[in-house]
Amino acid sequence: MSGGVPARHPGRAPGPAHNGPKVVALGGGHGLAATLRALRRVTDDVTAVVAVSDDGGSSGRLRQEFDVVPPGDLRMALAALCGDDTWGRTWSRVVQHRFAGTGDLAGHSLGNLLITALWEETGDIVTGLDWVGALLGAHGRVLPVATRPLQVVADVAGLHPEDPSIVERIVGQVQVATTPGEVVGLHLEPADAEACPAAVEAIEAADAIVLGPGSWFTSVLAPLQVAGIGRAVLEAHGRVVVVLNLAPQPGETDGFSPQRHLEVLAAQMPGLRVDTVLADPAGVRDIDALAAAATALGGRLALAPVASRDGSPNHDVDLLASALGGVLST
Repeated sequence: MSGGVPARHPGRAPGPAHNGPKVVALGGGHGLAATLRALRRVTDDVTAVVAVSDDGGSSGRLRQEFDVVPPGDLRMALAALCGDDTWGRTWSRVVQHRFAGTGDLAGHSLGNLLITALWEETGDIVTGLDWVGALLGAHGRVLPVATRPLQVVADVAGLHPEDPSIVERIVGQVQVATTPGEVVGLHLEPADAEACPAAVEAIEAADAIVLGPGSWFTSVLAPLQVAGIGRAVLEAHGRVVVVLNLAPQPGETDGFSPQRHLEVLAAQMPGLRVDTVLADPAGVRDIDALAAAATALGGRLALAPVASRDGSPNHDVDLLASALGGVLST
């Protein structure tokens, strides 16, 4: 069964024409969610292009049982695009609800089950996501990087102290994200996975493409390893904005400086042109080195306070919205 997208909900009139630039945000997890919550305050033309390589928790179980792309990061993106009205706040909580207990539903997110159900109902991944977005009244669109589940594969050094030259191959997002070694290479399997056509079209039409923040290898870099997605970003006419993490991630990027994040990005995406690198000055020890790394990618460094006021390594949505608004308006 397939069909058009239903009205968002009874009584809601069609939205106005889009205002603001067309922005695509790539990634996954909490980092992408923060970017989306900020972007929908800047423009009403937002598309999330989301990683589909998660293999843990509820997503991993549904992926294995139904042979579908893992829905968890897609769910988080949809929840982040929910509005600030009563309808949006309510549905954002509902789709994030996770079942307790010890039965078959324990640990599953309601949103993951809803997305999987609508994939079965519509017979199409993109149509199913559009239906969920309409139900939630999402202020934007959520698309997968690919329409089949992917696996993150990393070459990791430093796991054998007796011989640092040994490089070991690690498979799976959870394993890569928690490795105590240094990731020296990254790719996805299957290597010939086709990019979601709608995601490629969105990138090609975008006025701006935002990468980060998030788990640098498994959420930010992994989606770019899908050949069609990476090629679309490299050839994009829109400006490319990189939002840096506020602190290294335990395991995945332990010991990384802000400029090291950019060096890894450049190594994984040869030829990538970046217009702006956005960073919080409080997390930058060597501004000159970071500015040089941004220049090496063809861009400029923009410093702005975007960190949460509670001292945690999370982005404040309002501050990030203000910073992105400034970057996208120049």
